[in-house]
Amino acid sequence: MQKLKHIPTLEDINASHEAIKSMIHRTPILTSQSLNQITGAQLFFKCENFQKIGAFKMRGASNAALRLTDAERAKGLATHSSGNHAQAVALSAKLLGIPAYIVMPDTSPSIKIAGTKGYGAEVTFSQNTQASREQTLEAVVARTGATFIHPYDDYNVIAGQATAAKELIEDTNELDIILSPVGGGGLMSGTALTTHYLLPNAEVLGAEPQEVNDAWRSFTTGQLQRNTTINTIADGLRTNLSAKTFGIISHHVNDILTVSEEAIIKAMRLCWERMKIIIEPSSAVPLAAILTHPERFKGKKVGLILTGGNVDLQQLPF
Repeated sequence: MQKLKHIPTLEDINASHEAIKSMIHRTPILTSQSLNQITGAQLFFKCENFQKIGAFKMRGASNAALRLTDAERAKGLATHSSGNHAQAVALSAKLLGIPAYIVMPDTSPSIKIAGTKGYGAEVTFSQNTQASREQTLEAVVARTGATFIHPYDDYNVIAGQATAAKELIEDTNELDIILSPVGGGGLMSGTALTTHYLLPNAEVLGAEPQEVNDAWRSFTTGQLQRNTTINTIADGLRTNLSAKTFGIISHHVNDILTVSEEAIIKAMRLCWERMKIIIEPSSAVPLAAILTHPERFKGKKVGLILTGGNVDLQQLPF
């Protein structure tokens, strides 16, 4: 497959899905009568917490890796990430028999650091700022010649992430709304594209913590905004939208809803208690949006993507 230099088409998403089949799980969709009663909606949870490496990021990383030339692949893969994308790049490299070089902030959850190292990656730590991440990665790439796989500002990654919504739509009855959390926007933009192609009458909504609401501000102003803090428990959503993801989101997402930290913790606990599954805080944000804005969802069939389950059990919020 050639690298994508354009917004993924349906054909691109289908080709990506076929290519990565051997490197991912087709994750289950779970329902909960209890949560349906609480929310007044019919909820279908796409459980990417059961994906390889415990998160949807495996889809995009493996697709980007498979689109490299043999010569590029031989020099290895590189990225910066606080955890899930780091593990996804590390496992993709391991499955392809090539090296991985990962830059992680020194505040990354210990479970994600351990997972990344466990897949055989070389981990280099940076300070917990975007500038430090990028500078450290530049040095690693200069030293190794590895190809940088961006966590989200990459159409190959976006096409891979789009396959989660493709499976969700294929495995459910007609949905009224599809809901995804928003961080850097790779999953959100991929979800929006897939829904636009396969279920054009469905509403596509993003869910975001109020503490890091750059996507909501970008969406409402029409201008790309940046976060001024990273003060949220949803560590996977602290990143900012990119030009590529914002371009897709601004055209194909209907609205972005924001939620409080308290709502995220409540939703996370509800999933643990009622569904008996482990999800990380970022995964809980879509359910938190439904609990916060129940009138938007009452009586609707709603698909939610549970993005991951990599939780540091020593740092539970409840």
